[in-house]
Amino acid sequence: MLIVGLGNPGREYERSRHNAGFMVAARLAERWDLPRAKDKFNSRITEGRISPGGQRVVLMTPLTYMNESGKSAGPARGSKKIPLDRVIAVYDEIDLPFGEIRTRLGGGAAGHNGVKSLKQGFGSPDFWRVRIGVDRPDSTDPERVAGYVLGKFSEPKDQVDALIDDAARETERLVERIAAGETGEEQAN
Repeated sequence: MLIVGLGNPGREYERSRHNAGFMVAARLAERWDLPRAKDKFNSRITEGRISPGGQRVVLMTPLTYMNESGKSAGPARGSKKIPLDRVIAVYDEIDLPFGEIRTRLGGGAAGHNGVKSLKQGFGSPDFWRVRIGVDRPDSTDPERVAGYVLGKFSEPKDQVDALIDDAARETERLVERIAAGETGEEQAN
């Protein structure tokens, strides 16, 4: 199974809304006690077997900017020979309220450039998604929306940490569902 945490590299983006996927990937690596990540496919990649069931996972965070994530995730998936229905993208979602997390198989990008890039890199939209609600700014102006998602969370640190923990747990549940052969109804927490 391949889990792709989306975000932007660089200190200036740490703990930004757009880096929620990176934050969840880091939390999963801790929870699963995976080995130190190595640079491969222009990404940070770690892999190992997790419990229950000894499921093999490859956890990656692209070192490209968000809108080019597919350029690293596509080749990584191909090299590891991971079927598309065993790929999970974890990312921020402005169309969900802060704290809401939804999973689904396939679908559109809803304007998310990282998801658009993954669709191009994989050649298909038919991968799993863990969408992390970060809320939407009051404006629809593209520059203000970009500034909002690239900005740091305004919620208290404990609420952000709880959101990342919840998203990590939801990702773990999705890994278990996929490993058990369950299919694609959208789920919300």
